[in-house]
Amino acid sequence: MFYQLSDTEIWFPQPELAEDDGLLAVGGDLSPARLMLAYHHGIFPWYSEESPILWYSPHDRFVLFPAKFKVSNSMRKVINSGQFKITYDNAFEDVIEACSNIPRHGEIGTWINPDMKKAYIELHELGHAHSVEVWEKDILAGGLYGIMVNNVFCGESMFSKVSNASKAAVNFLCSIPGLLMIDCQFHTTHLESLGAEMISRSEYSIFLNKK
Repeated sequence: MFYQLSDTEIWFPQPELAEDDGLLAVGGDLSPARLMLAYHHGIFPWYSEESPILWYSPHDRFVLFPAKFKVSNSMRKVINSGQFKITYDNAFEDVIEACSNIPRHGEIGTWINPDMKKAYIELHELGHAHSVEVWEKDILAGGLYGIMVNNVFCGESMFSKVSNASKAAVNFLCSIPGLLMIDCQFHTTHLESLGAEMISRSEYSIFLNKK
């Protein structure tokens, strides 16, 4: 079963109680306090604009360990060529806007609705949400954003307008000193090709709580 959250009390049920598809709770709000409580317990919001807020905590988590990031020879040449300039936290609002506008295969519309944008921009201003920007000739060619919890980067979305731009963003993220893991949430073939793998909830919790 899934749980109905209060609009005023900030709490979540135990993540282990999630449905088979990871759905744990419905309702509540996107306040910074609630969002950060969620991420610290391996929970994240994911819903369409037409639905109430849905909170997920998958039983198995798709993650990327920086040491296992796969860089092909051709990608290494791109990285070393100077084609891209990469920055961190320089254009968060532009990145989340681009992520919301990139067409996704098999998807209609976007889950990054105006309320989500506003909430994550506020988290960025509070120092919790971060972005990686990939520039080509001063034009934003790709990037990603997510939430940092201890030494785990909880990735929310990425985009690429130029070939290899999103891979360059992930490569930069993997180079951040002390980063233990990138939480990719759900499986994608693209991230699997870069070295991402499934781990259990218990393994995920261990890394999430390491400081």
